[in-house]
Amino acid sequence: MLSGWRTATIDADLCAERDEVFRDVQTIKERLGLNIEFARPEQFVPPLAGSGDRHLFIDRVGDVDFYHYDPYAQLLSKIVRGFRKDLIDAEHFLRSGMVDAGRFRERVQAIPESSYVAYPTLSRDSVLAAVDEVLASFE
Repeated sequence: MLSGWRTATIDADLCAERDEVFRDVQTIKERLGLNIEFARPEQFVPPLAGSGDRHLFIDRVGDVDFYHYDPYAQLLSKIVRGFRKDLIDAEHFLRSGMVDAGRFRERVQAIPESSYVAYPTLSRDSVLAAVDEVLASFE
């Protein structure tokens, strides 16, 4: 939404390194009528090396900095999930230049086979095939 790709969203994903960030989330969630999920891409797909270095700064409010989670990790989770809205978002990540297709493919290729053990519904081959299909459709 902040990038102008959509006018609305059904939820916001939130993650933080410090638990005190979550203290008032329930009150804020109810006041805004927003569904907030405590989620990040690595809960659904294997982590990409260097993900923590690719978060994109949004704003600072008081003592709290807000970031877009690593766009490469977000793109991978959207491709693997594969819903129509996710694939539209995937196109925006690629067309906007927020994610470089070649670097994305390299990062996914570099995920160690052993990382897939924690994701029993995924295989390296199926993830790479889905990535290749999406990248080919946006070239």
